[in-house]
Amino acid sequence: MWGARYFQPLQKPRTLPPDPNLSLTLCFLPRRAQMASDKEKPHIFIPIRWTNCISSSILHATEIWASVSPFTFSYTPDYDQADIKISFQYRDHGDGNSFDGPKGILAHAFAPSDGRLHFDGDEKWVDGVTPGAFDLQTVGLHELGHVLGLGHTNDSGAVMYPYIGDGLRKVLGQDDIDGIKALYQF
Repeated sequence: MWGARYFQPLQKPRTLPPDPNLSLTLCFLPRRAQMASDKEKPHIFIPIRWTNCISSSILHATEIWASVSPFTFSYTPDYDQADIKISFQYRDHGDGNSFDGPKGILAHAFAPSDGRLHFDGDEKWVDGVTPGAFDLQTVGLHELGHVLGLGHTNDSGAVMYPYIGDGLRKVLGQDDIDGIKALYQF
């Protein structure tokens, strides 16, 4: 399980659990986890009650990954049929990886082929750049990277860098693109 953490530049960042791959620019989740070869079009479950802002942010994040990977994404209203299950959770939500309230752990995701992606419901989420709030598209890009099999990188320009500040929007960096291409060999 991997995730994004909040980083405020003038404060000491919270440390991550030890990650032997963190010193590498390009890294993958343990055991080179990959989506199954028959999952060229992963299905994503997003609850129907979500606002347009949330759906739009996640849609854009999937489009960005699709533009640099062998995947296309589709949406399904059937939770059981979804390969990627996205939800907002609070504190201890039963997966063994509790959230800690505002400005701590922002989100986490599980490696292929688990596909769960959880955002911390205590955070202030927006679509775009707003001081004091986190860009759902940026954190979504990061977490979808984990779902697809990428680990963290020490390249601060990459979306797979493990820290993100509020009021920022990031896009995929060359390290992210090289990582997904190397992982899926295309």
